[in-house]
Amino acid sequence: MKYSVLVAGALGLATSGALAADPAEGRKVAARCQACHGIDGIARLPIAPNIAGESAIYLATQLKAFQDGKRENAMMSVVVKDLTAEQIANVAAWYESIEVTVKMPE
Repeated sequence: MKYSVLVAGALGLATSGALAADPAEGRKVAARCQACHGIDGIARLPIAPNIAGESAIYLATQLKAFQDGKRENAMMSVVVKDLTAEQIANVAAWYESIEVTVKMPE
């Protein structure tokens, strides 16, 4: 019972942080991402992943990992170095807000 309460509380905190983020402000931050990932989240370089429609929680976690040195990439480390927690949340919300559609081959 205590475990389920802790999990529910953690999920609530994660969700409330994501809801407070501002995708419109995130689009401004995404200007520094667009050379590789595109302003629309569709990668411009073959070595960069598509990030459109990704979970904001996933994106924010990855950006923080680059900032903390838990993940290493020369370009990403420079790009995220001076981002605030609010900017990370906002840019993650921006890319999450992009709707991605898929067309299956016939």
